[in-house]
Amino acid sequence: MAEVKGELLSLNDTQLTTKESAEDIRGRDVLDASGDKIGHVSDLLVDDGEKKVRLMEVAHGGLLGIGEEKVFVPIDAITDIGADAVHIDRSREHVARAPVYDPEIGERRDYYEGLYDYYGYAPFWGPGYAYPAYPYF
Repeated sequence: MAEVKGELLSLNDTQLTTKESAEDIRGRDVLDASGDKIGHVSDLLVDDGEKKVRLMEVAHGGLLGIGEEKVFVPIDAITDIGADAVHIDRSREHVARAPVYDPEIGERRDYYEGLYDYYGYAPFWGPGYAYPAYPYF
């Protein structure tokens, strides 16, 4: 099994920035394959080894940020990025059933591997992985 190339860091917790401010998708709505709103991009996880975004954190539910649930979606699921929204190729229901992240877990690689498997994508640390066209960072 290949190793994760670098630690995944919250973009919110780093000094890293996107190449262009217009490319920062945090705060944009996330729309599912049917065009229905799932939630919004609350954060991005960046591979500190390659400085590439690997996952987006999608916050959904709750009221005014209270009671929101957060799930990770591989950026490989992004099909389009508009000025106000990020479109993905999965349904709202699929995203809602994604593996829950527990920050207290010891081995994150297992979680990330399960997450990529759940969404049906090869993990970014695997052989032959090609970085998707979106987003540009």
